[in-house]
Amino acid sequence: MKIKDVLENNYESLRVLNVERNGNIIYTYKDDKGNIFFGLYDSQTRQNEHIYTFEKDLQVVSCSVNNERTLLAASLVQSTKEGGMNELQQGSKCLTLLVEIHPVNNVKVLKAVDSHIWVQFLYPHVESHPLSENHLLLISEEKYIEQFHIQVIQEDGNKVMIKNSGHLPRDRVAEDFVWAQWDMSEQRLYYIDLKKSRSILKCIQFYADENFDLMFEAPLDISLSDSGFKLVNFGCDYLQDQEKLSTHLTLCVFTNRTGSLCVCYSPKFDSWEQITYSVFYFHKGHSKTFTAALESAASHVAKGVTFLNLDYYVAVYLPGHFFHLLNIQHPDLICHSLFLTGKNEMIDMLPHSPLQSLSGSLILEWCSGKLYRALLNRSYLLEFLWNTCLDYEKMAVLHCVLSCGSHPQSLEAQIIQWVSENISACHSFDLIQEFIIASSYWSIYPEASNMDKLLPYSSVLTWNAEIPGITLMTEEIALPFMKVHSFKGYWEKLNSNLEYVKCAKPHLHYSNSVVRREWHSLISEEKTGKRRSTAYVRNILGNAIKVISNLEARNLEPRLTPLFQEEDNHQRLLMGLMVSELKDHLLRHLRGVEKKKIEQMVLDYISKLLDLICRILETSWRKHNLQSWVLHLDRCGSAAELAVFHLMTRILEATNSLILPLPPGFHTLHTVLGVRCLPLHTLLHYIDNGVLLLTETAVTRLMKDLDNTEKNEKLKFSIIGRLPPLFGQKICRLWDHPMSSNLISRNHVKKLLQNYKKQPRNSVIDKSLFSVEFLPLNYFIEILTDIESSSQALSAFEGHDNVDAKFVGEAALKHTTMLLGL
Repeated sequence: MKIKDVLENNYESLRVLNVERNGNIIYTYKDDKGNIFFGLYDSQTRQNEHIYTFEKDLQVVSCSVNNERTLLAASLVQSTKEGGMNELQQGSKCLTLLVEIHPVNNVKVLKAVDSHIWVQFLYPHVESHPLSENHLLLISEEKYIEQFHIQVIQEDGNKVMIKNSGHLPRDRVAEDFVWAQWDMSEQRLYYIDLKKSRSILKCIQFYADENFDLMFEAPLDISLSDSGFKLVNFGCDYLQDQEKLSTHLTLCVFTNRTGSLCVCYSPKFDSWEQITYSVFYFHKGHSKTFTAALESAASHVAKGVTFLNLDYYVAVYLPGHFFHLLNIQHPDLICHSLFLTGKNEMIDMLPHSPLQSLSGSLILEWCSGKLYRALLNRSYLLEFLWNTCLDYEKMAVLHCVLSCGSHPQSLEAQIIQWVSENISACHSFDLIQEFIIASSYWSIYPEASNMDKLLPYSSVLTWNAEIPGITLMTEEIALPFMKVHSFKGYWEKLNSNLEYVKCAKPHLHYSNSVVRREWHSLISEEKTGKRRSTAYVRNILGNAIKVISNLEARNLEPRLTPLFQEEDNHQRLLMGLMVSELKDHLLRHLRGVEKKKIEQMVLDYISKLLDLICRILETSWRKHNLQSWVLHLDRCGSAAELAVFHLMTRILEATNSLILPLPPGFHTLHTVLGVRCLPLHTLLHYIDNGVLLLTETAVTRLMKDLDNTEKNEKLKFSIIGRLPPLFGQKICRLWDHPMSSNLISRNHVKKLLQNYKKQPRNSVIDKSLFSVEFLPLNYFIEILTDIESSSQALSAFEGHDNVDAKFVGEAALKHTTMLLGL
């Protein structure tokens, strides 16, 4: 986690009080006389600005400044000095003031009550010109919330004043609540009221005008009846007793732009041997309750659980004990979330004092008064990847790194380097599969909504292994009831997620199972010489051409590995079929997205799959400093080539089980390395078990590059005997050897005689056909010659006129001579 300093404490009395929507920070400090100064830190200019001074010794409960910086709302109580510290008087009167500060002018009292009041200006999304009306929320300890409507006018140039300050219109927004949270960035109010001792979470959305809507109600299976009054993110709450943070419940609501809605809850601590906390994933329709063991009970003083919103993740942090990074986009498997205990280096980097979570991933450190912004540091996570030995941590951190937005080329290269060197170090899952699937997913995920439901996120579908120190229980929960019927932006995405859960739709993640059947069918037809519609196959191969063109356009640098240098129709068929099937899948389920955009998304997705495979291989190729001469079969392979061969075997295993395409030329390179590096019996074992595929390019190179030594002849015989008939016949013609001639002759005779019917023969036979007086052979050749002359049976051998009865006779004599040892 990266912690970015926003503001440091320069005065002992300095306190951060609020962070507005635009990032501006409001703070106060006191001088030696007790006068209280209000300051504003501009997050854009990084300048501090003094905005107001109260020449009285007061304690500030809450404050807020409007977007134009013309009005300051503040809630204050009187304070006394006892024991050298300022403490709130019991039952002191709380004043809520509205101050004109452009320039400093009138002060209006909004409330004068015995209970505490919190204030917050609304920050609507509007144009940059000043608003004529501002809206201010007042939150009372008496459990009600009001909205004041404040009209302003300009006088004497730029002087801004409150219009009709004697009577400000107001609305009652909520009442009888026990907990409330303000979402500054999205201008939403969450609150919980109790109905018959049942907790109901409600959400109000405020708009640019004075309107607001109750968006949803959701039952929460938590007990708040005896929890008292609790506010979250209405400024920085210094009124809480810091010594009792650990004994109070913690409750936060987090959302993100993908339509997620999470409620994080930690009840009061009743044991320092373990702690329980729950996350309600409303956008998924279930909750998870975690129980974490605490290793050291001695360090619990003044420390409570902190929940942090980190976009696709929620962090649960208990200083000195554990750090749990929860994947809220894909929460189903515990291995996709990272759990670290107190002895971990990552936890040592975090503040060990009590923290308060604010809007926008901001956190306040109680002891120092420092304000930080919490971000995920990809470089540190990558370093963690290299150091950890635990499979579940590798899984979680890999996904976390990949989820952190677009990846710089150098960072992705480091991930690939780690993958290529740790393939054998993962025992619970296939690291290559996981990296390829996850990285391809995140490369296309931002392009459209609902991609998390349509594309596979992980190659792992179940995880049964325990993670030390933590247990969990999953339960279905009641979904929020939406109170409006027209949705935009976040609400449209949340409603889509809820509808998906309600309909209990079948698993929509794309699978290559249909592609598998069709691909095997096409290959089988090719082996038997049959082939369906030429137009259909041409269209499939055309899809593959588009993928390869798209890939080449994205990668302009020349590749080190000799890939993409041959047709490799089998891989092109698989590529084209995947394009067709994935495009149909997305067109069925992605509504409102143009067909052209979907087609490009599909090309990008499959191009990414292929590119990752190439880059994994190139990383190893570069590491071992291999050259293009590895494709020459007349040399023995080195240890470096054997290492690359084993890497390619692991890549092949990973892609085969998922039916993913490989770059054209992969199988040829793999086979050539196998021939160079493996002993014959191992090589044939790999071929017989489908690990090595005999491509035409590889076998042709083998027949031409290797001479006819006894060892090489044995290899060639073994290879030819394992080829499909049509393929074998074609390859035999490339090898000038008696055994090759024998095989060609046998096939030729078989073709001639398969439909032979005995008929009167032509008595005029050319005797020059017979080189020896061997009557059985002469008679047989005479029959073959007669068949050749009376039929067109050689159509299958068109273009190979050198194969005739004479050729067969010569081959038969040579073979007999060899058998007799003459």
